[in-house]
Amino acid sequence: MANHSLSLAALVLAGGQSSRMGQDKALLCWDGTSMLQRVCRAASPCCDRVYILTPWQERYQASIDNTVLNLHWLAETNPGQGSIVGLLQGMTEIEADWILLLACDLPLLDPVILQVWINQLDRLTNQTLALVPRQSHGWEPLCAFYRKTALPELQNFIQQGGRSFQIWLSQILVQPIHPIDRQSQMLWNCNTPQDFWAAQASDKNITT
Repeated sequence: MANHSLSLAALVLAGGQSSRMGQDKALLCWDGTSMLQRVCRAASPCCDRVYILTPWQERYQASIDNTVLNLHWLAETNPGQGSIVGLLQGMTEIEADWILLLACDLPLLDPVILQVWINQLDRLTNQTLALVPRQSHGWEPLCAFYRKTALPELQNFIQQGGRSFQIWLSQILVQPIHPIDRQSQMLWNCNTPQDFWAAQASDKNITT
């Protein structure tokens, strides 16, 4: 179990349409394992609980084996509304000090790196509402940590029609992570068949 004093739950989003991929990304096989299971397996040793938010629990249950401990399912109530609405539901239903939000298409996710980032949570001020990787193109909100107390700000943002993580994160106090080398590589996700097969053919160093 992870070494942190604050409670931490992982929320894995598996409700997207995968329109650019042309098939369900969560079920794509990477190194013999579905991408959804890879993400859950990486999060499991770092978090107290792992939640999968999806409207299709039956579709995915068979792809998750018993190596993923403390797994729970959440039925997505507003599918198709975007990942930030998924975070809102997770923050509303999950009891934890922090939520680690994860996309289901992060095949290079590394629990060792996640733990390094988790170790920062205890040192953040109470006013800091998120710990988020930031690269040259912007925030990486789908491999990031959100404090439960950010819920009112998130509710207000969404009620006003907001759907952009980039905009919301510019409005709250965020501690950025500046990933380098393996950390930056870990944030790679695949959106198209070309991305997926090119990465499969490459020599990426997978450690999960």
